[in-house]
Amino acid sequence: MTQTLKDKTVFITGGSRGIGLAIALKLASKGANIVIAAKTDKPHPLLPGTIYTAAEQIEKAGGKALPVLCDIRFEHHVDHAISMALDQFKSIDILINNASAMAISTTKRLSMKAFDLMHQVNGRGTYMVSQKCMPYLQHSINPHILTIAPPINLSKKWFSPHLAYVMAKYAMSMSVLGLSQDGKDDNIAVNALWPQTYIATSAIKNLIGAPANLINRCRSPKIVADAAYCILKEASDICTGNFFIDEEVLRKVGLTNFDHYAIDLSQKLKKDMFL
Repeated sequence: MTQTLKDKTVFITGGSRGIGLAIALKLASKGANIVIAAKTDKPHPLLPGTIYTAAEQIEKAGGKALPVLCDIRFEHHVDHAISMALDQFKSIDILINNASAMAISTTKRLSMKAFDLMHQVNGRGTYMVSQKCMPYLQHSINPHILTIAPPINLSKKWFSPHLAYVMAKYAMSMSVLGLSQDGKDDNIAVNALWPQTYIATSAIKNLIGAPANLINRCRSPKIVADAAYCILKEASDICTGNFFIDEEVLRKVGLTNFDHYAIDLSQKLKKDMFL
């Protein structure tokens, strides 16, 4: 049976911009309470938005917002954010593991600082936030954890060009595999969602060495948000352990024309690097 998101509390990591913010706005338009747990509380010279501007947009979209300064590398930050969410909204019904660090580089060129950042945010952060939210999710009527992570493919060709980044993203994917089993007794759905094509985010715009026209070969983050909404409406006791692709999700609900998601219809879409 399709579930409603009205008055459900959604805890989103890294939701001040990009895919996270797009999901937040989509769910807010359906009446959800949104906790924006992200680390940008002041304007950044290269990155748009803060937790406060995100909260303003969420309120305008029809939801209730709670902006919380939170760097998911630090346990006390996560504990504080969860405590604030519970104080404000009394529950956590959905967790979106969106926060992610990216450094596309060969092994020879990547700094260990960049390696550590990716693994602290992507792997450890996703694991920790999930672990700490699960005791509260189990009390929800239709609890979901949705992680923005790719399906795992162990072909060697995926690893060599950017080994550290693939390792870090696959750490998020492995959390989906394990937590989908851990959450079964409590009917907590744990799934992954990944885009069919590159998505127009600040990370792509600022990607060092990327082709000049890459952003024009992307789709809007709205396609991921629309797919996320479809997944989160599903009954948690039967929809778990999946690695969803945004376009495939939307095709299953009847969408056949995706032109409105393209940044530039005259450009050929760039298939995502993990697919």
